Parts: sequence; structure tokens; C-alpha cells
Amino acid sequence: MSNVDLVIEERAASIGNFLVGRLLPFRQKRTVGPFTFIDHMGPISVAEHDNLDVDPHPHIGLSTLTYLFEGAIMHRDSIGSLERITPGAVNWMTAGRGVVHSERMPEDIRQTNPEAILHGLQIWIALPKELEEIEPSFVHIEAKDLPSWEEDGVSYKLIAGEALGRKSPVPVYSPLYYIEIKSEEQKKINIGSGLFGEAAMYILEGSVKSGEHEYESKNILISNDSTLCEFEIMPNTTVYIFGGNPLPEERYILWNFVSHDPAKLEKAKQDWIDQNYDVFPLIEGDSDSYVPFPDGMKSFKNKTK
Repeated sequence: MSNVDLVIEERAASIGNFLVGRLLPFRQKRTVGPFTFIDHMGPISVAEHDNLDVDPHPHIGLSTLTYLFEGAIMHRDSIGSLERITPGAVNWMTAGRGVVHSERMPEDIRQTNPEAILHGLQIWIALPKELEEIEPSFVHIEAKDLPSWEEDGVSYKLIAGEALGRKSPVPVYSPLYYIEIKSEEQKKINIGSGLFGEAAMYILEGSVKSGEHEYESKNILISNDSTLCEFEIMPNTTVYIFGGNPLPEERYILWNFVSHDPAKLEKAKQDWIDQNYDVFPLIEGDSDSYVPFPDGMKSFKNKTK
């Protein structure tokens, strides 16, 4: 990616029972377009951890995008969704005014295949201000339904949004894109004319060259001008290009909550602490356990600008 303004290295972070690699937010760059949060999960085997489950926890003001490279996750939420996600498919949950969900290792894998690997990305995308209070919803898109194509020996997949003359069926709420690019050979990539807004590249595996520099896996390269998205992809490399138009208002993050209004974050925090079921209902068929609000967390420590 030419004119790289910032390189972010993956950092370890805990999400309960296991460590992930955190990519966004970063102190020098809180958002890329409407993307506010990215965690790289794994790769990790079931045998290495007694419990890969994430207990029920709440969200407001955002959509979550789950995309797996390996393994499976069973998604449950407070609006009645129950969906097993497998590699290449998309789980897209819109929290809106408030939702609770859990993510668990499917029982058949836990019991019969302890060497199974879990590996993927968890992404948060902030909702436009006027849509922050919409009703929560959930959509599952199968891998076969995502636009996929090949050009000059390079494989492309448009996971979410609209770009490069194609549109994903994932129902996004603002102009954005999330693109997978894979190549077994060294190739030049120039897709800037098909992008817009801010753009970033996450190198999952392999490496890329931009100008005189070569960047390895587990780095994000960020450019504020998407039209400069030109780079050389090295053999056996997979990258993800994501971005779009930034939202006009500043966004704040408090734990699992995102909003333009700090007062909404404080209310969501108290509603969760008080277990206000009118705002954050129980998940039917799940356990009574839940993720408590973290002790000592300061309000708005992760504002997005």
C-alpha cells in the first residue's frame, strides 16, 4: 500500500478465557472508516484451553462481523438467533439499542475433536448516529453467497460492503468494504480506483512490499487515501483490505459499547450492571453465567478520534 501513514503491530489482549491479537483501536488510530475494533482470534486448538467459550455479553451502537479461517463457533443471542458459523461464512449482528450474545465452541467439536483449531477475525463497525437506536438484528451469509473472483492469478472475495464493481449481500449501514486477497505468486495489486474513504490492509500471512519496504504478517498498514492502494503481494500471502467513509461524529468506546453520546455508554454500563432485562434480555437456551462489567474500567478511554 503506497503512502503508508501508519503501521500497527498486532498486540496481545484478553477476551476472557484466551488471548487474541488486537489490531484496532490503537492509540494513534482509533478507527478506519467506520471500523472501530478488530481482534485476531487464534489459531488455537481446543486441547490448549479447557474453555473457548465467550459467555453472554452486551453491545450497543455497532454491528459485529465474525469471519473464520478455521474451526466453528456457535452464536446465540437475545433476539433468538442460533447459528453455527464455519470458515468463509459471515455472521453479521447489529446491536442497535441493545443486544446480548454468546459465542461457544460447538459441543460436537468439543467432545469429539479436541485437536480442532479456532482461527478468525472479530470486527466491530460503528452504526451511523441516526441508526444507533434501531432494533437489534442478525444475519448469516454462507460462503458461497459472497462475491468471489480471480484476476491475473489473484483470488478476491468481497466479504462486506461495496467496492471494485461488486456488492456483498451483508446488510451494512454505511459505505464500507472488507476484501480478502490471496495469491500463491508474487503479483502487483492496484485496486485504489475501486475504493474510497480511508483504507487499511491487514496481513494475515505472508508479506507485501510497498515502495522500498516489506511488511510481514500480523501488521496493519493504514493510509488515509484509499486511491493510493497499490502494493506488491508476495507468494503465499493473504491480506484483508478494509475501510470506507468515516462517520462524521466522534465515536466513544466503553467496554463493549459504542456511541457518539457518552451518556448512552454510561446508561448501557449501568443497565448491564443492574441486569436490566428490558434493555439486555436473557439468551434463551444459554447458561445463566455472563461477563460482568470490568472492575476499574474508566469511561471513554477509547474514544475514536
